[in-house]
Amino acid sequence: MEFSGVKRRKPRLVDNQKNACYPHSLQFYLQPPSENISLIEFENLAIDRVKLLKSVENLGVSHMKGTEQYQSKLEAELRKLKFSYRENLEDEYEPRRRDHISHFILRLAYCQSEDLRRWFIQQEMDLLRFRFSILPKDKVQSFLKDSHLQFEAISDGEKTLREQDLIASSPSLSGAQLDLESVYKIPFADALDLFRGRKVYLENGFAYVPLRDIVAIILNDFRTKLSKALALTARSLPAVQSDERLQPLLNHLSHSYTGQDYSTQGNAGKISLDQIDSLSTKSFPPCMRQLHKALRENHHLRHGGRMQYGLFLKGIGLTLEQALQFWKQEFVRGKMDPDKFDKGYSYNIRHSFGKEGKRTDYTPYSCMKIILTNPPGQGDYHGCPFRHSDPELLRQKLESYRASPAGMDQILDLVKGTHYQVACQKYFEMTHNVDDCGFSLSHPNQFFFESQRILSGGKDLKKESSQPDTPQPKLGVQKTKDASSALASLNSSLEVDVEELEELLQ
Repeated sequence: MEFSGVKRRKPRLVDNQKNACYPHSLQFYLQPPSENISLIEFENLAIDRVKLLKSVENLGVSHMKGTEQYQSKLEAELRKLKFSYRENLEDEYEPRRRDHISHFILRLAYCQSEDLRRWFIQQEMDLLRFRFSILPKDKVQSFLKDSHLQFEAISDGEKTLREQDLIASSPSLSGAQLDLESVYKIPFADALDLFRGRKVYLENGFAYVPLRDIVAIILNDFRTKLSKALALTARSLPAVQSDERLQPLLNHLSHSYTGQDYSTQGNAGKISLDQIDSLSTKSFPPCMRQLHKALRENHHLRHGGRMQYGLFLKGIGLTLEQALQFWKQEFVRGKMDPDKFDKGYSYNIRHSFGKEGKRTDYTPYSCMKIILTNPPGQGDYHGCPFRHSDPELLRQKLESYRASPAGMDQILDLVKGTHYQVACQKYFEMTHNVDDCGFSLSHPNQFFFESQRILSGGKDLKKESSQPDTPQPKLGVQKTKDASSALASLNSSLEVDVEELEELLQ
C-alpha cells in the first residue's frame, strides 16, 4: 500500500472482480492491500476504524455480548461508519474495501507495545465474532475455505451415525437441534480448548464440532494469526516511522485506544487526606475500596497493591507531598521505622509522579489492565474483585457493602459470564440508586468521578484527558505541537483536519 498527497482515482472493477476481491463481509485479513491511496483517505479510514473499535469496546462493557441489544447497536454503528457487516447486501464492495484497508492501517499504530496489541486484538476478535454470528449458514463453508481453515461440514448421514455421541458431548444440543445444526470435522489440535472443557466428540484424531461451538476455534485461530502479524509489523515499523507524513498520525492513533487517562492534571490538591476514609465508602470502586481497607488494617501493601492504589489516589487529586505523607503515616503505624520508609519506599512514590528515574509521569490503571495483567497472589489485595475473587468471598464482600440480595444475584450472574466490567457497572448503579448510569465503565477513576458527579448533583464534572491509561509516558505539550505542525506541513493538496483528529482522541 502506497500513499500520496494527491487524491487518486480508484480503478474501476466489474462485479465479478469486486466479488473476487472481497467475497465475504468478514475476513481474516490474510493479504495486505496493494492499491495506492491518498493521505487524506489514509487518515479518514484510520479515524473511522478507531471510532468503530472504540464502539466495539464500549458496547462490550455496557451490554452482554451476543444479546439482541448489543447486536443491533453494533450493526447500527457499522452502518453509520460505512463498514461491511452483512452478506447479500447490494454495493458492498466499498464498505469491504474500507474495512480491509483500515484494519491494516491500524496494525501500524497498534503494533508498538504489548498493551496496544492486546487491546487491538481483543476488539478485532469481538468484531469478527459479531460478523460471524450473522453470517448465513450457507456462506460459512466458503468463508472457512477462503480463510484457509480446513474445516469440513459432515454429511447428514455421518451426522446421523454419530448422533448419540454428538448430543452426549454437547449438553446444549438436543436431537431436534442437531438436525438443524451443521457439524464440522476439525483436526483435534485445533479444538484443544473444547477438549479441555469436555465439550466435543473425538474420533480418529478429529473433533466433531457443532456450528454453535466452532466460533471459539475460529477466534482462536484469528487471534494467533493476528498476533504473529502484529509482531512482524512491529519489526518493519521503523521504516514507516521515518515517513514524517505518517508518524504524527500513527502516534496519535496509538494513544487513542484508552480514551481518558484520569491523570492529576486539573485535579491535584482537590482532596485532603482527611477525606479519603469517607470517600472510600461512598465513591471508590470495589477494587480500590478493598485496597484501602487492607492498608488501614495491615498498615502495609505489597508492590502491586501500592502501584494500583497509589496511581488511583494520584488520579483523584492527591499531590506528591500528600501521597508521601499518606503512605508514610500508614506504614509507620505498622511499626516501620521512618528512615526505612524514606530509604525504601519514598523513591517509588516520587518515581510514579515522574520525579525520579526516566521522569515518566505514570497514569492510573484502567479496568482492562487490572483485569488482564498481574493477577494477585497469596497476601495480595490488588486486582479486580469481580475477576479475581472466589464467588462466595465476593458475595460476602457485597453483603458487607450492603448490596441487596437481588442485586448481588445479578452481579454474580454477570461475573459467572465473565462480564466483569458490566458487573462493576451494575454495582455502581445499585449503590448510587440509578437505573442506567449512562456511561460505559472502563476505569476505576471514572467510577470515582461519576460517583462524585452524582453525589454532588452534577456540579463536579469528571476529568477529561486523552493520554493512555496504562503507565506509559504522557505526550508532552511540545510533542503534541510537533505532531500537529508535522501534519500541517503535508502537501497543500492534503487537507488534514487536525482539530477533528484531536477531538476524536480525547
